[in-house]
Amino acid sequence: MGPTGEVVFGSPVPVCAQNRLRWDLSPERIRQLTDELMGRTKKVYDGVGALDPDAVTVENTLKALADVEVEYTVQRNMLDFPQHVSPCKEVRAASTEADKRLSEFDVEMSMREDVYLRVVALQKKTDAEGMAPEARRYMERLIQLGRRNGLHLPTETQQEVKSIKKQLSNLCIDFNKNLNEDTTSLSFTRDQLGGLPEDFLGSLEKDGEQLKITLKYPHYFPTMKKCFVPETRRKLEEAFNSRCQQENSGILKELVKLRAQKSSLLGFSTHADFVLEMNMAKSGKKVAGFLEELARKLKPLGEEERAVLLQLKQKECERRGLPFDGQLHAWDTRYFMTQVEETQYSVDQNLLKEFFPMEVVTRGLLDIYQELLGLSFQLVDGASVWHPDVTLYSVKDRGSGQVVGQFYLDLHPREGKYGHAACFGLQPGCLLPDGSRQMSVAAMVANFSKPTADAPSLLQHDEVETYFHEFGHVMHQLCAQAAYAMFSGTHVERDFVEAPSQMLENWVWEKEPLQRMSKHYRTGKPIPEELLDKLIKSRLANTGLFNLRQIVLAKVDQALHTRTGLDPAEEYGRLCQEVLGIPASKGTNMPATFGHLAGGYDAQYYGYLWSEVFSMDMFYARFKQEGIMNPKVGLDYRKFILQPGGSQDASEMLRKFLGREPKQEAFLLSKGLTLELGASTPCPC
Repeated sequence: MGPTGEVVFGSPVPVCAQNRLRWDLSPERIRQLTDELMGRTKKVYDGVGALDPDAVTVENTLKALADVEVEYTVQRNMLDFPQHVSPCKEVRAASTEADKRLSEFDVEMSMREDVYLRVVALQKKTDAEGMAPEARRYMERLIQLGRRNGLHLPTETQQEVKSIKKQLSNLCIDFNKNLNEDTTSLSFTRDQLGGLPEDFLGSLEKDGEQLKITLKYPHYFPTMKKCFVPETRRKLEEAFNSRCQQENSGILKELVKLRAQKSSLLGFSTHADFVLEMNMAKSGKKVAGFLEELARKLKPLGEEERAVLLQLKQKECERRGLPFDGQLHAWDTRYFMTQVEETQYSVDQNLLKEFFPMEVVTRGLLDIYQELLGLSFQLVDGASVWHPDVTLYSVKDRGSGQVVGQFYLDLHPREGKYGHAACFGLQPGCLLPDGSRQMSVAAMVANFSKPTADAPSLLQHDEVETYFHEFGHVMHQLCAQAAYAMFSGTHVERDFVEAPSQMLENWVWEKEPLQRMSKHYRTGKPIPEELLDKLIKSRLANTGLFNLRQIVLAKVDQALHTRTGLDPAEEYGRLCQEVLGIPASKGTNMPATFGHLAGGYDAQYYGYLWSEVFSMDMFYARFKQEGIMNPKVGLDYRKFILQPGGSQDASEMLRKFLGREPKQEAFLLSKGLTLELGASTPCPC
């Protein structure tokens, strides 16, 4: 049992309920504001750097840096977020350019030896014990980051590190911009798209007599899951995993080389070890052991599942008069995995999505989160947004009525928009210079299919899961109550950041929440009990192969950042064969499309699996035991896991919520594994 007792929310200081973000900036204004922001921020750093080391105080050093960070973060997000969502190409280009300039500026400011030395001087003369714990953590973090930037090393080494950091930030921006701006599409006849439902075909753009399939998620995944024409799936899969191959292959190799170089200058043997120092895992060796052990346990399950897929393929080939080559290809897996759900578990995905119209899911999801976390959401009418599809909600604490923050929902695809689902923190929830609390603002960006003339937007069940997951990040951004912008929202260890959201994914596999989030878009009837039971049982469908694929991606990421001279496409191909037993398609280069490698997850993709250990432990130890809609447990969750932001170590938050050290059992059982008798399963941490 975790802790109990009355949980009271509400900031002890007044909340400034102002959304300071603007979305009507022209390209010219973006350029101008970027210059002004850099000028104002540099002035503060110059002031701190010029202080007499004997005259430093918490007020003129720590507080000065913390205050400018709040202002800088809000303004920077306003300037660089439009590259992901603006409908105007010129604004996206100006925003990307601003991001590049600000990223270079970030590097400059992070390499200010004069500022670093003032913080070191402050630490020497301050009684750290007498400081507030979060202020002490902030001071220690600034010094640790300074050392990780080489500010304790000779000037020439610092210059080298600075130059590499600037190159890295520009390469990462280009890598993801190439993916966002990719407009590749393939055209097929209706016959070549056999197996796809009429509402889907009706939503496609025409290309003469043919229909256009883009490589964006709402087109790609439904086609790969349901199209029974192997040649169509082959063409689509090869195109999908060859996106931006030309541009991004070179960028990725350069990224990996520069990261290794920088880590070596800073005294680390590999980039993975450099990155992991700040995480729960602490070292590449620990991560390799975790992935190896999990792969060993999952492989027998994966082999069983692969045999089932191969059997299904053989039957399908006989039924359709197609040659059977005795092999599973990359373009077969999603199609036959969907068949497993439909045959072994009798879950018809096309029928199921008719019960998940977007508006019903949204209403149910928002209700569940409000009830669970003691919040109330209110749609803001006439809000200033970047596109007519976008909505803005205001959030209050239900008990105190105090404003917590606001969130935007931007849920449908458009050209040039960020292509995945993600939560963007836009205005950090932290203390302002006058001591009041700035409310937090975040945006959830996704790519769910748009409504058509005949039907509303209908979500696949896995999209409902994605919606729940990303909205979990939104709640983390809003509910965190840190004092410093550096610890606001989801600024926790990267291998813990997914845990709070993954924990909330469990709700889309439970009867009561599913009933609240669904009803048939035409008849308004609930999901039949029988279909609901089958859906819940199907959670374990393909779990071996799905998780082995996650291990492949995590291992590629680790390999690129621990060994030198690897070819990313070759290494990915080798691991697909070795771990998954399904080869990568010839001529493709999946790592060149793997945005995580250039999006802040370098050497950290393992974190998705690692953090699941904690998410499953939290769910089974508290919610499953005490009631999944139990507001008492929900408020404990908000208090101990979401509220601290990054102001405490994740291991400490977990101990407080669980009332004990974390364990691995729930995680292994959730993967369909039986626990080895007599073997203890301590947590990877």
